[in-house]
Amino acid sequence: MAAPIALAQSVQLTPHEALSGVFGSISLASWIFLLVPQLIENYRQGSAEGISLAFLIVWFIGDITNLAGAIWAGLVPTVIALAIYFCFADLVLISQCLYYNLVNARRERRRKRSAALSDASDEEEPLLSRRNSEARSMGLPGSQRRRSSAASRRRRESSLLEAGEEEGGMSDWVRNALSIVGICVVGAAGWAIAWRSGVWKPTPTDNADGPTEMALGAQILGYASAVCYLGARIPQIIKNYREKSCEGLSLLFFMLSLLGNLTYGAGIIFHSLEKEYILTTLPWLIGSLGTMVEDATIFVQFRLYGEPDPPSVAVI
Repeated sequence: MAAPIALAQSVQLTPHEALSGVFGSISLASWIFLLVPQLIENYRQGSAEGISLAFLIVWFIGDITNLAGAIWAGLVPTVIALAIYFCFADLVLISQCLYYNLVNARRERRRKRSAALSDASDEEEPLLSRRNSEARSMGLPGSQRRRSSAASRRRRESSLLEAGEEEGGMSDWVRNALSIVGICVVGAAGWAIAWRSGVWKPTPTDNADGPTEMALGAQILGYASAVCYLGARIPQIIKNYREKSCEGLSLLFFMLSLLGNLTYGAGIIFHSLEKEYILTTLPWLIGSLGTMVEDATIFVQFRLYGEPDPPSVAVI
């Protein structure tokens, strides 16, 4: 995800370089908050069944190769620090998913064992005592039916209440769009503060010593990370298609990914269109802009496999 950036020098700020800085700052803000929505979604669900572990593992491998390539190429410390953060965040999300999968698998095994023991005890229980037990549990005629009806009514009222809250409030797409706007504002404001304080300076596109060539090994690692980023989402897309569901996935997670990749690619392109520069940053451009197509595919799946709108309820 990180592209090679030369050491900043004091040069005059141009509109293209300013846009490159703004887009780069927005991309940085997107990457920092990227995994937070999915972590929260897993915590709320108490499960990680919605997200593909293969997706996360391949993505983690991409971040590892990206970090190795950044270190090999001798990129600026901020790029290396961001690559380290990516790897750490990946490990946190993968650990959370493994934890929930392990806990839920154990709970399911206990439930099946308990159900098997219950069925075995029912088969061994004498018929007469079983009938008496069923009669006592039923109580007065119609009481069991009323309890079931009451429970059903409570569930129906709860679902109608949730539907009413969803209709009266904002949809997930609107709330997430507002979050995206907030990330853009934070990123742009961060760049403005860094520019005014002198922390951020435009990177010159012309080098008196000629273009600096990147080590072949660093280039290979860059292409390897791009391949991993491109292939990571394929298991998730296949999983969504097979299950015809995106339940358990955070929509904001993929929206932030799309925003980060889009602004990252824009930051590189606005910085320079020179052939040497584009060839040097090509692996990172492929890895960022190429995944946007896959993110768009997942958005389509969210629309196709999302829950249908609740039917309107007439008030009597």
